[in-house]
Amino acid sequence: MTVIGIDDTDSRERGMCTTYLAARVAARVRGEDGAVERQVLVRLNPAIEHKTRGNAALAIHTDLDAERGLAIAREAVETLAATDGPRTNPGVVVAPDGAVSEKVVEFARRAVRERLTIDEARRLIETAGYRHADWKEARGLIGALAAVGSWAAFDEWTHEHIAYREAHRRGTPREVDHESVVAAADWGYPAAWDTVDRDEGSSVCVPHAPGPILYGIRGDDPEVVRGVADRIESEPIERTGVFVTNQGTDAHLREGSVGELRDGRAYRVSVTVATPPETRRGGHVFVGLEDGDASLACAAFEPTKRFRDRVRALRVGDRLTVCGEVSDGTLKLEKFAVRDLVTTEPAVPSCPDCERSMKSAGRDQGYRCRDCGTSQDGKIERTIERDLELGWYEVPPCARRHIAKPLVRGGFDAPIHPER
Repeated sequence: MTVIGIDDTDSRERGMCTTYLAARVAARVRGEDGAVERQVLVRLNPAIEHKTRGNAALAIHTDLDAERGLAIAREAVETLAATDGPRTNPGVVVAPDGAVSEKVVEFARRAVRERLTIDEARRLIETAGYRHADWKEARGLIGALAAVGSWAAFDEWTHEHIAYREAHRRGTPREVDHESVVAAADWGYPAAWDTVDRDEGSSVCVPHAPGPILYGIRGDDPEVVRGVADRIESEPIERTGVFVTNQGTDAHLREGSVGELRDGRAYRVSVTVATPPETRRGGHVFVGLEDGDASLACAAFEPTKRFRDRVRALRVGDRLTVCGEVSDGTLKLEKFAVRDLVTTEPAVPSCPDCERSMKSAGRDQGYRCRDCGTSQDGKIERTIERDLELGWYEVPPCARRHIAKPLVRGGFDAPIHPER
């Protein structure tokens, strides 16, 4: 089995998509009587600054020989890739006969959680004896090699059905009937998720950026994502592709401790709320967290919409597990679990006779009702009502990263409060 890895062929300016290029490669393979066992869409570290959009790399598993696979991929890149884009640096890596070593598998795991270098990728490609091709700065070799090793690197996979636009329509507004998307989403949920955001009234599956994708349906079952796609009314479709993917799996998260977190990585961290939430200019909500003597800034940015209300409802002393990428020393929240809630607060006591608030009787002398003469040694603990419950809360579908795991997929260690 030959594995063809491709990465970094798209552009924010021109809008090409590496999944589309991979779909074209797969079609060419089939046109030469080759079999395509699977098309793998692997989302790499979402914190990488060089990414164009979703930081996806692609792999095609085929029975064609490596030389022919390389020739087809090279031709596709030279014909379709947005190589004139300033951030586009394509790479192709081809592993013959399924020769994927443990070092390549580990490289793929690290590519989802770390920053890797072109030099490291080149050395590993040479050691493995892989065929390869690259353009410009060759940064795509990193993702292409990671795509080659991805199938053995992860245990959890989901699926995405992608529909592509006819060439002459690209760059024009997409024609997708929103009501049909909502109905299709209801039919497929929860096996298909993040198709729409009901509260925002948006079709999440329809991208806004320029490019060949008309819509993409994500879910756990390939037949369900196809079924959702079949129910959507839209403009004519050029072609479709169904990809096996690590989207929706949280593969990017690693366990971490406050004080040891590094920029450019994503973590799952246990913390206590240290400062009250603060809404700053632009609608971004910040809250201070701590673990012992170590502190951490945490943010829910404006695009996370109603999720910010969950963060605003936190109080000093709440115990949480938070998940997200660290950038400039701040953790960008993707979801959090409430482990323990503060349910009482110190309060000035009320007089048991007249029910008015008592007044301070002086430093360290407690409180006294001046009218009734009653007294209290100090403040009392008053029960407070909370807008949060124990369990997991997440950003809405419109703000979710491709690789982040939706709560509806299950497997979480506490009750869930999913967004639809």
